[in-house]
Amino acid sequence: MLKIETERLILRDFCTDDADAYVKLTQDKKYQRFYSEEDCTAEKSLALVQMFVEHANELPRSKFQLAITVKETGQVIGTCGIRLEENQQASMGCGVARNAQGTGYALEAASALIEFGFKTLDCHRIYAETISENRAAIALCRHLGMREEAIFREHRYFKEKWWNTAIYAFLKSEWE
Repeated sequence: MLKIETERLILRDFCTDDADAYVKLTQDKKYQRFYSEEDCTAEKSLALVQMFVEHANELPRSKFQLAITVKETGQVIGTCGIRLEENQQASMGCGVARNAQGTGYALEAASALIEFGFKTLDCHRIYAETISENRAAIALCRHLGMREEAIFREHRYFKEKWWNTAIYAFLKSEWE
């Protein structure tokens, strides 16, 4: 089982026991603002946890979707992930429960995930894609030191509207 420790958190592989906590996280209406309706059902969340467990057992492994847990309590407060692509590229993402926002947990988890990507997985470039209206995600990318690479206009359609997406990234040489 993959386990990454930070000062206050443990990022670890999901297990089936995490399903209820993950469903609770994804059922928050504020959390759902930037996801399609199909991605916000409890059934989809349960299926995703099962998929995360299966990815953890793949060899070679290319997808690392991890539970963010508070070191003191073991409580699941979010998820972060990195997905390997061709040519030493990787995409990443991070989300924490609303009651854990504003604590620095997302920054702590994302920083550890990026370090894992560059040091352990030997990524050349790591990027994040988010809905451009997701100010918290964009602030996190900027705080991590990522630069804006692109804005794709009306790139995603859900909730009966077109959404712009933003790409933020950095290279291993910029991170070091």
